[in-house]
Amino acid sequence: MARTAVKDMTQGKPLPLILGFYMPMLFGMLFQQLYNMADTMIVGKCLGVDALAGVGSTSAISFMIIGFCQGVCGGFAIPVAQKFGEKNEGALRKFVANSGWLAAAFSLVMTVAVCLLCRNILVWMDTPEDIFQYAYDYIFVIFLGIPATYLYNLVSGIIRSLGDSTTPLLFLLFSSLLNVGLDFFAILVLDMGVAGAGWATLLAQAISGILCLLYMKKKFEILKMRDGEWKPSRRHMAILCGMGIPMGLQYSITAIGSVILQTAVNGLGAIAVAAFSAGNKLILFFGCPLDALGATMATYGGQNVGARRLDRIREGRRIGAVLGIIYSALSLAVILLFGNVIGLLFLDSSQTEILEMTRQFLLGNTLVFVGLVYVSVLRFLIQGLGYSKLAILAGVCEMFARSFMGFVMVPIVGYWAVCFASPAAWIAADLFLVPAYLHVMKDLEKLFGETKSA
Repeated sequence: MARTAVKDMTQGKPLPLILGFYMPMLFGMLFQQLYNMADTMIVGKCLGVDALAGVGSTSAISFMIIGFCQGVCGGFAIPVAQKFGEKNEGALRKFVANSGWLAAAFSLVMTVAVCLLCRNILVWMDTPEDIFQYAYDYIFVIFLGIPATYLYNLVSGIIRSLGDSTTPLLFLLFSSLLNVGLDFFAILVLDMGVAGAGWATLLAQAISGILCLLYMKKKFEILKMRDGEWKPSRRHMAILCGMGIPMGLQYSITAIGSVILQTAVNGLGAIAVAAFSAGNKLILFFGCPLDALGATMATYGGQNVGARRLDRIREGRRIGAVLGIIYSALSLAVILLFGNVIGLLFLDSSQTEILEMTRQFLLGNTLVFVGLVYVSVLRFLIQGLGYSKLAILAGVCEMFARSFMGFVMVPIVGYWAVCFASPAAWIAADLFLVPAYLHVMKDLEKLFGETKSA
């Protein structure tokens, strides 16, 4: 069972292996964004523009907190992938057990802290008064769901680190459909307003996480704990924190720039907030294939560095870049052809000004999507190779770029600066990540005794 439920990415041609892992990852992330978008779509259509702006105004702070959770769990999965590549099953199980202990502690502390500070955070972000209550009602419930976020992302990350990207997709598909149904039920039947959308998301993710956990315990013989392997270990926790916390901080530091940008957008009024909210949700959806590509690179890199296959790592990096560039060109074509109508997913056709501003945002981002390609491929590959601290510096580059656009450029040129804030952040990160990748490969060459160029 251990060798049929998992996928070894250290043997065989890289392209089929990468595509075989990537496609379920892609569909999983698309469905995850779909049920995140469902909140915004249903709120915008059923509750109006102010409710849409209120929910959308929380996206940056949500990304900062929830992104930290996701980054930590992604980091915890890296030692699992590396030990799987080494074929060290005992150490693999110890990392799995200790990641569970750490995730439980992190989720408890974070839930209490951010729920207590939730209202103050929205005040600090200069959330407009007419949408403030909508924002608070929604994000407070999302923060209550932090334990569910940890559960799903940790378990699905462990499963993917063993080469199985299909199972998390199946459970996520089920919960995505459930989320949409719960959205309509909570908003239209129970009349819970924007809080209902938050509860729908929380319950859907919790159910998905529980199903993944039950499946993992039943199907993965390699994860069956032996005597003493489940006990907390300071050494294993230190390694996990050394991987997970930098990855979580990378998301949060990146999100600080997004919070500053969101604050600048809030100052432009509710119409700009609504357009930014709709556009940002759509860009997150369009970015899913690149996020999935990055997650694939992390697992692929983790397994192959464990097997000391630097040649396969180089080839995987080239394949990932080519796939990403092709996709970025297709995305731009779609926005050029259909950018005028995509915003109708969230807005009514009568809201012409908001629709035009949404189109501008989509165009500004997809014009520089190739910058996001290298952020995804190189950053996640570096993390998978065990150099997750470098990801923090890439996140710092993104933070400074978005902060500059929010603090300096938005007051000067207005909404157009918002449209190009993320592209500026991607370019800034790439300027760091390219030499960082070359440094990592040279370091590994010395460690493994190889001399091939990166």
